[in-house]
Amino acid sequence: MGSDQILSILKTHVPAVALEYCFVLWKSSPFELKITKSRQTKVGDFTSRRSKLHPRITLNNDLNPYLFLLTYVHEVAHLHVHLKFGERVDPHGETWRATFTNLMIPLLWESVFPEEILHELRRHMINPKASSFADTALTQAFRKFDTNSSQVALSEVPEGSIFCLQGKYFKKGKLRRTRVLCRELKSKKDYLVPADALVSDIQLSLL
Repeated sequence: MGSDQILSILKTHVPAVALEYCFVLWKSSPFELKITKSRQTKVGDFTSRRSKLHPRITLNNDLNPYLFLLTYVHEVAHLHVHLKFGERVDPHGETWRATFTNLMIPLLWESVFPEEILHELRRHMINPKASSFADTALTQAFRKFDTNSSQVALSEVPEGSIFCLQGKYFKKGKLRRTRVLCRELKSKKDYLVPADALVSDIQLSLL
């Protein structure tokens, strides 16, 4: 994957002030960068296979620039840990957390992130979680900059309501820690859906 392709992707998705930094991260340890359609189960991932010349990072195409930037660095941190330690360390253990924090430090400034996000992000980076969505306050800060107003977080939908997720309709049930037990209407099967998943076409419960 060439530098022109990487620059084109980054210019489209990250804040302009962070473009050079993100490009340098790629240039120092090249990888395949793929932009995918929206996935409710994850916003990005890192994979490395022996059959491929370069590792691959995928990121969702509908992330706002600030969440895209955070997710990009999150996955690059996985790359750095993989290159140094292979499979010998916990994917989200102490080594990864330290690497992620070090890579984020140059970006934790008002010139990069809005104040609403920066305050929560600085707190979050003291001990980053495997998923930023496990940090409710940080998630809410990022949501303020989403441009898709037709979707809302499942946590904001009343229990008993019907909603659409990835083309299927569900009925919202009880909250279980960070996930909600929901029943898919057609199959009658129950699923645990992340409370911060974005859902649409909401039919509010009258109960």
